[in-house]
Amino acid sequence: MSAIEARKLIARLLRQSLQRGSNVEIEGLGTFVPGTSSGFRFIAQTKPRVFIAYVEEDLEAAVKLYDRLAQAGLDPWMDKRKLLPGQNWPRAIETAIQSAHFVVACFSPQSVSKRGSFQCELRYAMQCAARIPLDEIFLIPVRLEPCVVPTRITRRIHYVNLFPSWEAGFETILKTMAEQEERRKTKQLG
Repeated sequence: MSAIEARKLIARLLRQSLQRGSNVEIEGLGTFVPGTSSGFRFIAQTKPRVFIAYVEEDLEAAVKLYDRLAQAGLDPWMDKRKLLPGQNWPRAIETAIQSAHFVVACFSPQSVSKRGSFQCELRYAMQCAARIPLDEIFLIPVRLEPCVVPTRITRRIHYVNLFPSWEAGFETILKTMAEQEERRKTKQLG
């Protein structure tokens, strides 16, 4: 299928979904919503996107973090909630990290000692962080419980603890994100 044919197919699917009354979300961009007179509205995504990196053993804590970030008005992304059946998951994860405003890396005794996807996601997030201005916050290491965060991270980046008080740690994460978003907006206006 050529690129032109693919675009036509996507446009047709979008139109059909809107005609059926369905909303169509394009991740990271916004949502097409059926309009009142056979048209549509586009609602741009303005919520900061937050990629959550974790290991399977910490799924419960990652889901709690995801839900609380969503409740706070952010747009969290984690594989268990966002990946679709048949989707190229390595590419989807890279795209989610690239398009994120923040990456929250969940550290625990399990994540620091386990080989696999978490380590790859962390390395890729660090590569992405290296491309943004030095005074911007992108990678936020979070300790779910006592563990040693890799020196490669702690040499440059401060982490937050979600213990002994999960609420206090979570409030620190929200405050950090809010302050960073305000700085980004100020830079864009100035």
